[in-house]
Amino acid sequence: MMRVRFAPSPTGQLHVGNARTALFNWLLSHGHEGIFILRIEDTDAERSTKESEASILEDVRWLGLEWDEGPDIGGAHGPYRQSERLHLYTSYANELVGGGHAYYCFCSPQKLESDRKSDLAAGRPPRYHGTCRALPPEEVHRKLEAGEKPVIRFKVPERVDVTFQDLVRGDVTFNTEVIGDPILVRSDGRPAYNFAVVVDDALMEITHVIRGEDHISNTPRQVLLYRALGFTTPKFAHLALVMGPDHTPLSKRHGATSVSEFRERGYLPEALTNCLALIGWSPRTDAGSAGTTEELLPLAELARRFALENVGHSAGVFDPEKLAWMNRHYMKASAPSRIAAESSRYFQARGFIRRKSDAALAYIESILAMAVGSVDRLEEIPDRVAFLFAYDARAAIARPDVVEVLHESGARDVIAALADVIATPLLDRDAFRAVASKVKEKTGMKGRALFHPIRVALTGESGGPELDLAVPAMDRGAALPPDSGVAKIMSAAERARAFAGAVATHDS
Repeated sequence: MMRVRFAPSPTGQLHVGNARTALFNWLLSHGHEGIFILRIEDTDAERSTKESEASILEDVRWLGLEWDEGPDIGGAHGPYRQSERLHLYTSYANELVGGGHAYYCFCSPQKLESDRKSDLAAGRPPRYHGTCRALPPEEVHRKLEAGEKPVIRFKVPERVDVTFQDLVRGDVTFNTEVIGDPILVRSDGRPAYNFAVVVDDALMEITHVIRGEDHISNTPRQVLLYRALGFTTPKFAHLALVMGPDHTPLSKRHGATSVSEFRERGYLPEALTNCLALIGWSPRTDAGSAGTTEELLPLAELARRFALENVGHSAGVFDPEKLAWMNRHYMKASAPSRIAAESSRYFQARGFIRRKSDAALAYIESILAMAVGSVDRLEEIPDRVAFLFAYDARAAIARPDVVEVLHESGARDVIAALADVIATPLLDRDAFRAVASKVKEKTGMKGRALFHPIRVALTGESGGPELDLAVPAMDRGAALPPDSGVAKIMSAAERARAFAGAVATHDS
């Protein structure tokens, strides 16, 4: 059975590049009825935190990438935190030393730094010089008895080629002359990455290792370790880095880069996973031909089509515009109740709703038609309908765009007539249209000359959603009881009178 893993270090937030790695692992396993494992690589005790681990697990789960084995749910191959597996690394390190595949190294940091500088000065790539590789056993014993704390190094075979097949890039070969003898266990007993990951992947029976291309240089060391330990080597696939629109590595200068940032800004998980899946990979058509590529695909369909042989080895570009387009699509396709619930925190942050009550959620749901389709993110919905909650007639007539409307022919007549004819709440579009007809009869204005002054009077803005949606939303909001959890909303009648009064005062 196919078994893959995503193994983040809990030293910060989940970067979208790492999220794509998790996604590709998930897609491959789910497309082959395999097992997706989440493992935490937390041996960096100084930088690893429980808060970061919890955040990463939350983000991966939010993306919809549920795991079959992991630190929170267990499994037959646990534990799933490296900090809980230290006894395993010690055991296998001792096995390598006993078998002549590893040795104790007592070189001081000063000695290693001196060797590194001499290599650089000679134009050679820095590598360990093998000083302790052939220490006599009695000298090793004496140093250990004296309390010296060595590292354990792997004894890399000299001058041999190490070739592995990369499922994305084809055969990759390194000569051991450029590798040196890597550290397996540090002097404080903590395992080095290349050692721990081999032990973990072997014992967890990982069949496919899918990770970023920055790990390619680690792979020959790991292949040699698999062989020395008698483990079966998994298949490798190294993904190109995710680049920003300017084709440099995606970083803070490009804007949001972590999953939690995109989540906080109001992107839906299906939009982010859909966008990430298409960075460096194109879904095959059902016929396997190079037909038109579909881009809007749910997770299950992405998994059904995913194949490593269709992953490119050139760097992929993260396109914020494509993400925005996909997010608009998924917002429109989602149930309004879901969008209301997920956008409610932004309404609370603006003070538009005071608590997340059933009445408040129902009201948000009722006004979504004015926003969804016109915004890119959930975060932007409250701004689109802010006129409902934040209305100030005096502030409105100070705005240049509103003043411009007031100077239009007949505008003041429309504004005065509107304040006179609204007698009852306008709870639906027919009621609003009836009032507009009465204003038309009284003033003789029609079209833009009629509706433009009505808009500025009732919304305080010169543009916005359709009035036959906006005006009923005002009066439905104004009718809500004080304990609804929604901030007080002025009715259309109150707005019309307040605006007419502000205009009269301004003119006088």
